[in-house]
Amino acid sequence: MNDFSELENQLRKLRPVEPSPDLVTRIERDLAEPEIRLRQGYGGQASTAGVLQGERPFHFNWLSIGLGLAAATALVLFAFVRLHQPPATMPAPSVASAKTSPSISPSNAQFVPAGLTQVVYHTRDEGVHFPNDSEQPMRRVRSRARETLVWRNPKTGATLRISYPAEQVSLRPLSGQ
Repeated sequence: MNDFSELENQLRKLRPVEPSPDLVTRIERDLAEPEIRLRQGYGGQASTAGVLQGERPFHFNWLSIGLGLAAATALVLFAFVRLHQPPATMPAPSVASAKTSPSISPSNAQFVPAGLTQVVYHTRDEGVHFPNDSEQPMRRVRSRARETLVWRNPKTGATLRISYPAEQVSLRPLSGQ
């Protein structure tokens, strides 16, 4: 049972109305003289729906072009100067032993651990697992971190930092209540 069957039957019965004879004669006249009607327009105005207001001469905005070129030149010069600057040289801390370099004493070249930082930036719960065919379910949690180790030379004050990514998978027992 279709609710729209009555409406569809009414729409099928609809037929377009015949155009008036006046409309047909106006269309024939406009097709016969298209250039004259376009120049005169209807009512003495151009029939452009206000889109074309007449031809204006093209004006070039020299101020905006000049300011844009000046800004682009300044950016290029700034980049050129920054790229051709010699890099600032910093003495690199040396970790040499007395055997490889006799001029450096062993006490000068010793770095001692100064700190360890571990930043966990992503932890994901991977669901319940049964490790090694055991009866007790465990929840697997995967953590991603960045560890940074810092060594410091107490004599010179030089520091050495090493950062590396770390991933840890831990199994946590589920508590049954």
